[in-house]
Amino acid sequence: MSPVNVRVPAKINLCLGVGPVRDDGYHPLATVYQAVDLHDEVRATVREDDAITVTVHSDVDARSEVAVVPVDDDNLAVRAARLLRDRTGVSAGVDLAIRKVIPVAGGMAGGSADAAASLVACNEAWGTGLARPALEVLAGQLGSDVPFLLHGGNAVGGGRGETVSPVLARGSYHWVFAMAHDGLSTKAVFAEFDRINAGRTVAEPAVPDPLLAALRAGDAEALGAALSNDLTEAALSLRPELEDTLSIGIEAGALGAILSGSGPTALFLASDEQHSLDIAFALTSAAGCADVVQSRGPVPGARLV
Repeated sequence: MSPVNVRVPAKINLCLGVGPVRDDGYHPLATVYQAVDLHDEVRATVREDDAITVTVHSDVDARSEVAVVPVDDDNLAVRAARLLRDRTGVSAGVDLAIRKVIPVAGGMAGGSADAAASLVACNEAWGTGLARPALEVLAGQLGSDVPFLLHGGNAVGGGRGETVSPVLARGSYHWVFAMAHDGLSTKAVFAEFDRINAGRTVAEPAVPDPLLAALRAGDAEALGAALSNDLTEAALSLRPELEDTLSIGIEAGALGAILSGSGPTALFLASDEQHSLDIAFALTSAAGCADVVQSRGPVPGARLV
């Protein structure tokens, strides 16, 4: 059988509300996701034996971030393939080849994106024939962001982020991403959030109404003003230099500036393509930026190519 190729986008959080830690160690979240046109690709090639292997490479990563991506059973794409095989009774194995473009540990769900792509690719390669709703159930068992990356577009996320509901939205948005030199552990950021908030009353999270109204209207300026992230204080506590990056983008006239998820990628909303170029140019002087990327969203989720 010929290899199956799937492209999957990165995600950003237009808002990220974080509630008090639960007994199971997770935090309730309220977020609005947007998928953006920064894509990883996963190729699945069926094996005759039952082995599941993964290789990872990047054409654009001069910093060799891919060296920290696991290439064993800890890789989310491998876990996705095993979960699909266990649920469907397939006996064959698969070789997974991941081409990374989404930054590693950058708060843009690169690992979750690869898991979503692996589900779609292996479902096709093995001929298991699961419909999207069945894949979404499996996706929810793999991680908070994986179900959204099957959907793409814009969506509200609840629970740990794994419950996804489409959002009524208009328009396309211009973004600039400032990539940091080093990644930031999601686990470490949430631990810092808990440390900072020890003794404080942490409210249950909710999606801000002004943000949803801005998306319905397709109003980029209103959307920029409504961006929010409850993990910002924790991420800046661990990486204070990110505050300088955010300031440079704001001084360049960004409509809004925010850290993506748990960071350290900073994202900036522009009014149009030329404005996006101006912000990107300003950010190239930021000492904390390893790379600056222009992007647009929303885009579809994991798709066969």
